[in-house]
Formats: sequence, C-alpha cells, structure tokens
Amino acid sequence: QDSTRSLVPGLLNLGNTCFMNSLVQGLAACPSFVRWLEDFTACYNLDSPEAVQPHLSVTLLQLLKGLSNQGEVWEDVLDAGRLLEVLRMHKWQISSFEEQDAHELFHVLTSSLEDERDRQPRVAHLFDVRSLEFCLFIVQGPLLPLPNPWKSQHPFHGRLTSNMLCKRCDQQSPVRYDTFDSLSLSIPAIPWGRPVTMDHCLQHFISSETIKDVVCEHCTKIRAGETMNGQTVEKQKTTFVKQLNIGKLPQCLCIHLQRLSWSSQGAPLKRNEHVQFSELLSLDGYKYRTASRRPGRHRLSRPASTGSFPHTLDSSTVGKLGSRPKLQVANSACSASLLSSLVASPALVSACCMPSVYLFRLMSVVVHHGDVHSGHFVTYRRSPASAKTPPSAPGSQWLWISDDTVRRASLQEVLAANAYLLFYERDRPLSRRQS
Repeated sequence: QDSTRSLVPGLLNLGNTCFMNSLVQGLAACPSFVRWLEDFTACYNLDSPEAVQPHLSVTLLQLLKGLSNQGEVWEDVLDAGRLLEVLRMHKWQISSFEEQDAHELFHVLTSSLEDERDRQPRVAHLFDVRSLEFCLFIVQGPLLPLPNPWKSQHPFHGRLTSNMLCKRCDQQSPVRYDTFDSLSLSIPAIPWGRPVTMDHCLQHFISSETIKDVVCEHCTKIRAGETMNGQTVEKQKTTFVKQLNIGKLPQCLCIHLQRLSWSSQGAPLKRNEHVQFSELLSLDGYKYRTASRRPGRHRLSRPASTGSFPHTLDSSTVGKLGSRPKLQVANSACSASLLSSLVASPALVSACCMPSVYLFRLMSVVVHHGDVHSGHFVTYRRSPASAKTPPSAPGSQWLWISDDTVRRASLQEVLAANAYLLFYERDRPLSRRQS
C-alpha cells in the first residue's frame, strides 16, 4: 500500500475557510459520528426526481468519508465548497469568513442535522420501496409508522442535570434536564506557577453556586402550617444552592475551552494558557447520581470525587488502574508516601482501584493560532488506520493538518497543543443503563 494512504487528504482553503476545514477534519476522526451519518442517510432515495435539494447529511457524509480514506478515488486535496453551498441553502447567515468560528460552525451543523431529522417523514410513502426494504417492514392492512432508527439523536447529544436545594429546609426541587451538543468550559484562575488541567475546568463547570431570593414552596407550606386561623402566608423566599452535573453522556463528546475573555476596559482578549489534557478522559466523577434520600430530605447529588484525583489519564495508567478490581497492597510497588495518601483519601482509593465506567478516548483536537481578531485553525487527528485499532492496542498514529498540508505528529505534540476544541469518543459503546 502506498505510504501516502497512511495520511489523509487535505482541504483547499477557499478564502479564510480554515475554521471549516479544521472542524470537518476533526469530525472525520470520530467513527461513531460517521456511522451515525451512514444510518441517517440510508433511507434516502437519492435517485428519486424529488431529491433536488441536496441533503446536508449526505454532503457531510461524503466529505467525511473522503477524509477518512473511504472515498472511491484517492486524492491529496479535497474541496469542501459543496458543504458551504448546502449550508447556505440551510439559511446559514455568513457575512465574512474572517468572522467565523469553528465552535459556532459545529453548532450550526448539529442543529441543521436535527432540523433535517425532524423534516423526515414519519410514515413511509407507498412508492418508497427503498425505505421499506431497508426497514424490513411488511405492509399488512393500514400503513403504520415505520420504525425509524435514523431518527435517533446524533452521537454528540447529551443532557445536563440542574439541581436546586433550599438551604433553609434542605428540600431539593425536581431535577431539571437540559440538552447539550458540546461542553463549553471556562478556564478558571489558578495560582501562579500551577498548571491548569482539564479537571480544573470540569470541576469549575459543575461547582455549585448560591442563588438568593428564590421562592421555596416547601418553606411556604411549613410556614402556613405554623400559622393559626388560616391566615394567608406570603411566599417564603430563601437561598438556594444550584449545581450542574452530566445527566446523560453522549457517545461522542465535544469539549470547547472558552478562550475569549474581556479586559477591565471591555476589550476582547484571548487566553493563551495551556490546559493540560490527556488521551483518555474519565467522566465518572462528573456524572449525575441519584443520592439516597431520607424522609423529608432530598440531597443534591455530589460528584464521585473531589477533584484530587486526575480524571485525565494516559493509556498506560488506565491499563494499570483498570486491571485490578481491588488494591493489592501486599504486592504493590507503590511507595510508602503513596500508600499513606491512599489510606488518607478513600475517594482516591476508589478512583485508583475501580475501572472507569465513563471512559472517553481522544480522537481529534482543533487549535487556534493568533489573537481574537485574526488567526488560523489547525487540527490534530488520528489517522483512519489508528482510529480502527482496538482501544487496548498500544500506540496510535496522529496527524497535523493545516488546510491542504498534512504531516505526521506524535502524541506528545498533540498533548502540548493549546486546545480550543477536543473531540472524544466513548471507549466502549454506551449501554442504556450507562448513558
């Protein structure tokens, strides 16, 4: 096989379109997203005369396949102009390519795909033989709605939980669920000299906040019960504690690091500090768990860890941690200081000894070079051959891509990058109970 096939095609820069080129290269490295697009488009009858307007899903799938060496013809450089045309047909308002952002385009793509999904017919047409054959549906009697596996949510779809707890009566309000396509994390201020890690960003994201002057129905009922002669009781306003957690994890996870900040004079600034991330990311400590309840008391769900244990791990560390169901002190090569720290921190013992349930593997990284007014987007991504290797296989081939320029890169170079977007994929397929 030609050595160039271990690389991937680059993309033409059509005039400040590096934001689009970097994003689609990153998405092409996510096999679950490509497979979802294949299922999503399987029922389209593209040969039908009614298929005049091109589908965004079909156009995107063809481009991602070409960037994953699955195209019919090998080319060194591809043209993504067709994708731009389809996005314009979907009413994407674009004034200047210089003002565009890769994260903004990501949400344009996911929301447009959701709109396309919602426009798909829920009942197959009598003459749509291809759909009938694909779904293995036999018409008997009246035409019924078809089972539509391609109507499922895209693999970046997840849910956040929002918990509200009254500090006066300790009553928790019903958990609220909000959808997300990406986790947009701010970069917290860290004491000088200490590195900023992904865990710092995640812990800051789920940290609790205090909200004052919120009406508490439970406190109002208690006050009404204490009042004599059936007098009307004013709504009781108290202080609530609000906390976010991840309620449903997606199969593919997009993390956006917010690098835009503002000076005291109101001028936009770019934050250039390096945020440490790793090849493997465990989200067990950020997953919402239903807490045990006492009569009349409803506690907030707490993270599984306090943040003292790093959830961003490398392959060798996970192999060591996940292979032992319990801590083998007798045969351990750990130092005395490490063992003493383990005993002092039960959360750390649990994290070390229990294999991660919600483990994600890094697939691609989008980096922005420059300032808030101008710059250039590049992508680090796995080569297609590496993306198909078993998760336990050591080593992986990484690529650096800047528009039409493609070269090999090391994992160390990837992890040293100032990431803007990170695309992770679930190390194992999500089960319904684990999501």
